[in-house]
Amino acid sequence: MDDAPRRTVPIKLDVPEERRSDLHQTKQQFLHCANHTSEWAWRYDDLCITSKSKAEDALYSGLREETDLTANLVQKGIHRAIDAVDAGVEKLKQGKKTSQPEFDSWSVVYDKRSATFNDDHATLSTPNGRVTAEYVFPPKCEREETPFGRYYESDDWDASSATLQYDEQDDTFYLHVTLKNPDYEGDASGRQEAESRDDARENGVVLGVDLNVTGAFAVTSTGAFIGSADYLTHKRNQYEQRRARLQQTGTRSAHLTIQSIGSTFSDWSLDWLHNHANDLIAEAHDADVDGIIFENLDHIRENIANGSKFQQWAYAKFVELVEYKVESTELFVDSVNPAYTSQRCSHCGFTHEDNRDDKQFACQSCGYEVNADYNAAKNVANRYCGYIHRGQKSRGGWATSQLALKSGALNVNGEYTPAELLG
Repeated sequence: MDDAPRRTVPIKLDVPEERRSDLHQTKQQFLHCANHTSEWAWRYDDLCITSKSKAEDALYSGLREETDLTANLVQKGIHRAIDAVDAGVEKLKQGKKTSQPEFDSWSVVYDKRSATFNDDHATLSTPNGRVTAEYVFPPKCEREETPFGRYYESDDWDASSATLQYDEQDDTFYLHVTLKNPDYEGDASGRQEAESRDDARENGVVLGVDLNVTGAFAVTSTGAFIGSADYLTHKRNQYEQRRARLQQTGTRSAHLTIQSIGSTFSDWSLDWLHNHANDLIAEAHDADVDGIIFENLDHIRENIANGSKFQQWAYAKFVELVEYKVESTELFVDSVNPAYTSQRCSHCGFTHEDNRDDKQFACQSCGYEVNADYNAAKNVANRYCGYIHRGQKSRGGWATSQLALKSGALNVNGEYTPAELLG
């Protein structure tokens, strides 16, 4: 087993406009490989397949014909699915409920055979040849203190793999590069990092979650956009329209059909919520947080029209599923009053109703601009940290807490901890 120390460095990419579609096409075909493998390997009537070699033997040739991906990317897609199936099997063995893994989040896994990592750019394999993407560097005055300067630019750390991700709200590609250093034994700075990491664990880190009726169903303080609330509502509307047409018919056959489609939609909705609850928990694990913080559902219901009972049910069921799924883990779930989280600037704290315009947030005081739901998610986490800071007892008995961000964590005093010190 490779025990070499690892660091993950997020790098913003400048992708040529004419090549951006190639990366999106890569993602689509990569997820096809993962989902096809998951469907093949997940078998309730027999043992699930958790052997990567068996999966490759059975699926590799067919997926190579179905896609335009290089051999390595097809293999990576198969391996990603088998890893998820293996984790699901472990849950089943422990008596936990789970379902077939589904992959819909934007990500592609690369290694040195499908990507090259240079000083100022990377080249990434796609169905239409390699794409060269320049790095967007941190400011020179800050570069040495960033993960990029401390690890990526160091001769001691070697890039071994990377995950390509896409932020739909910012229309930006990011490469999360994993680096290894087999000779790293730690020095004074290493000991300081360990001490800082221990302090962070003692005090706790939480993930804020903003739930929505439109746009992304759940948005986290780390910038993850999970599920589509619009798609969920669309499916609900389709069901309601069909039920209305059948009710007008008024026959016994129509009544039985209404019961049947109602049951089918209920099962579909529950499965959809299950899958995205898994996505949220995976994000929490990736961010190495201690707790997941939601808005208090009682306050959410006050902001939803009486006619939108389905959204109220979906919110409550989603939180319930997350609570259930984390019971046997070290994660916990808690909530805060969400009042003004959508109007408050997570950057400077200024609160005003004009700060938010639908899905866009632009602070009238400091000029901070960001996706409104992402801003709200950070405020949810920050409010929980504020409660702990003022003396409320946390689930872990912490004295203080931090909120998880895309690249680290922040406490209520504005003190920032980079991601590499948190995990």
